[in-house]
Amino acid sequence: MKLGRLLLAVAALATVVGLARVAQNVESSGGRMVKAASTFLANLSDEQKARAGFEFDSKERTRWHFIPLQDKNKKYTRKGLPLEEMSAEQKKLAFALLRAGTTETGNKQAVTIMSLEAILREQEARKGQMVRNPEWYFVSIFGKPTKSGMWGWRVEGHHLSLNFTLKGDEVISATPSFFGANPAEVKSGKNKGLRILDASESLAIKLFTSLSDEQKKTAYRDKPFPEIPQAEAKPNVGPPQGLAASEMNEAQRVLLARLLDAYTQRMPQEVAAKEMKEIKNAGVGKIHFAYTGGTEPGQPHTYRVQGPTFVVEFINEQKDSAGNPANHIHSAWRRIGGDFGIN
Repeated sequence: MKLGRLLLAVAALATVVGLARVAQNVESSGGRMVKAASTFLANLSDEQKARAGFEFDSKERTRWHFIPLQDKNKKYTRKGLPLEEMSAEQKKLAFALLRAGTTETGNKQAVTIMSLEAILREQEARKGQMVRNPEWYFVSIFGKPTKSGMWGWRVEGHHLSLNFTLKGDEVISATPSFFGANPAEVKSGKNKGLRILDASESLAIKLFTSLSDEQKKTAYRDKPFPEIPQAEAKPNVGPPQGLAASEMNEAQRVLLARLLDAYTQRMPQEVAAKEMKEIKNAGVGKIHFAYTGGTEPGQPHTYRVQGPTFVVEFINEQKDSAGNPANHIHSAWRRIGGDFGIN
């Protein structure tokens, strides 16, 4: 079934990326990850290596979280090595690893999410319940980063969890990939108007409002989608819900493609191309879009985009730390068959 520019864009992405790598002999993102992770570990003390390093089959590898993890004494409980306990040079190497796993867009979003902790610290100064620290982001390496054998790595903290599994220098899995933002839109101060994850929200609203009344009946869900589960190696989302791409018109399918791109553009190009190729092979027309809630600023809303191989989960229901309604985003790209290279 022909699905217009969405299908063409998917095919073109995989082709262009593949040709570019052959023509330019550009090092793969997996190769960059091997170098960045190896260099990072080599510059740690023995004590730091013991904190940052885990066996590949450690249960910790699939214990991913996007919430702050701290005890009653306000001491972090998240595993890995935090930025605050690294030297300036070690921090540079940690951020180099982050860049190896993201595009310029993805890296900017990740670093900006970290910086929002400073805004939360100001807004929550009187409450003081949670530690808000832009350097409470942790690096973990699972196994030995070499060009052979299985290994993985993670950069994680509040509202950010990036997980990669590799076989040598080949990226097997880049999920779960979680990006969140509180506030979703900065309402005051020098960064007023900043929206880190704007495309992943605004394009979904634009797609839903473009639907006909009949299409909306199919796409709309009466109940909001639940919170994204943490520390699970496989999403438990059930069968796809909502409106199938095969039932959309050309303009709507283009909007759907742009919405998916808001997520895949964070990934290294060949990783994104692999994800999109799998989507194409599984059937683009089988992708479903479902939406709940309002479409105006401040109105809670959630949505899900799901195909045979992947699911995008998005939730914006909570107030931000300043009390502004529906200004707190949680979003993730997951593999239906299992994250962390687990099928």
